[in-house]
Amino acid sequence: MRWVGVVLIGAVAVAAAGMVATKASPPARPAEEINRGTYSGLPIPRFVSLKADRVNVRGGPSREHEVVWVFTKPSLPVEITAEFETWRRIRDVDGQEGWVYHSLLSGRRTAVIAPWSKDISLALRADRSAEAGVTAHLQPGVLGLVRACRAGWCRLAGEGFDGWIQQDRLWGVYPNEVID
Repeated sequence: MRWVGVVLIGAVAVAAAGMVATKASPPARPAEEINRGTYSGLPIPRFVSLKADRVNVRGGPSREHEVVWVFTKPSLPVEITAEFETWRRIRDVDGQEGWVYHSLLSGRRTAVIAPWSKDISLALRADRSAEAGVTAHLQPGVLGLVRACRAGWCRLAGEGFDGWIQQDRLWGVYPNEVID
């Protein structure tokens, strides 16, 4: 069994970027009726991840709008909430919103362990069951690659860990979302 510590995200990254931190909360479930983006044809809202190691977030959907903050860590999950031509309005784990150029985003799914929790560790299991053996303990804020989600559990992998965790413990996937 392994203990995996916090990756720099959330309030620490927000403070480093000079923004005011807000308390993260679990993502809301998207409406049952699927809304599609006018430009991409993909569902809105949807989760994606940051592709680049430096992503400017702007106050509006053009290069003329000011940069309001900069992400400096690739693979963080963000939620696309709107589209305008080649720009996507995103929301981060702390609820901050801004506009990002579409090519800086990836369809690769990642998630953050329970950023709304403090001073706890969550068990990563060998299988999709609360009775399955524990393969690691993950602290809130740990980032992982989502390999699959079904029946309320997601398989999450990262540096030094791979296993299953309850879906409602993640920010970066919707409740009951199926990912294969």
